[in-house]
Amino acid sequence: MLKYMAVNEIINELKSLSSATHFAKLKHFGISDSKALGVKIPLIRNLAKTIGRNHELSIQLWDSEIHEARILASMLAEPHLVTESHFDKWVNDFDSWDLCDQTCSLLWKTPFVLGKIDDYANNSSEFVKRTAFTLMCVIAVHDKKAKNELFYHFFDLIEREAWDERNFVRKAVNWALRQIGKRSDVLRVEAVIRAERIHLQGTKSAKWIANDAIRELTSPQIIFRVNQKTLKNIKFK
Repeated sequence: MLKYMAVNEIINELKSLSSATHFAKLKHFGISDSKALGVKIPLIRNLAKTIGRNHELSIQLWDSEIHEARILASMLAEPHLVTESHFDKWVNDFDSWDLCDQTCSLLWKTPFVLGKIDDYANNSSEFVKRTAFTLMCVIAVHDKKAKNELFYHFFDLIEREAWDERNFVRKAVNWALRQIGKRSDVLRVEAVIRAERIHLQGTKSAKWIANDAIRELTSPQIIFRVNQKTLKNIKFK
């Protein structure tokens, strides 16, 4: 692995990887281009692998305020070195869904993530609130040891916040409901029940979240896939 010592070297490397064509597509994907270079995520990921973990460097890259440098920072940071104030600072800096979602791949590994989910779930900032529900998704996929009780708590937060009409919030709420439901058949059935209750709230956002989740979680393909996953987990236990 190549250890870059200077932030400006890395930023120059990012600039060399930028594409005018990709930059032009950012707004179409709902990403602000005001501080972006136009570098595709796979290229940033490859650069992160070349550099290797470097927490101090990640902080310096984040402070550059360049969009792709911040995404790279989330890939270089060490989860065990992330403090609560560091966690809060980065989350409050989120200004796009992709930066939020990429950074959550780091943040879910911190010891205080569950408390942050509770804190952020009704936050007034669109991307801070999105963070809570994105973290639920990441935990549902990656934390194989998490107990169902945790996801029932997440269901409560999802049901409570399904009213929010903001695009990047309602999409994350819907995503969390579906992703948790795909974790096991018990959770899939509970997710459908919660979706039906959410639908009864009657708001435009709640109806969209519920209908989309029910459509996916009751499809034969998903039922089969979740049942196979459940059987596999039982076998290994």
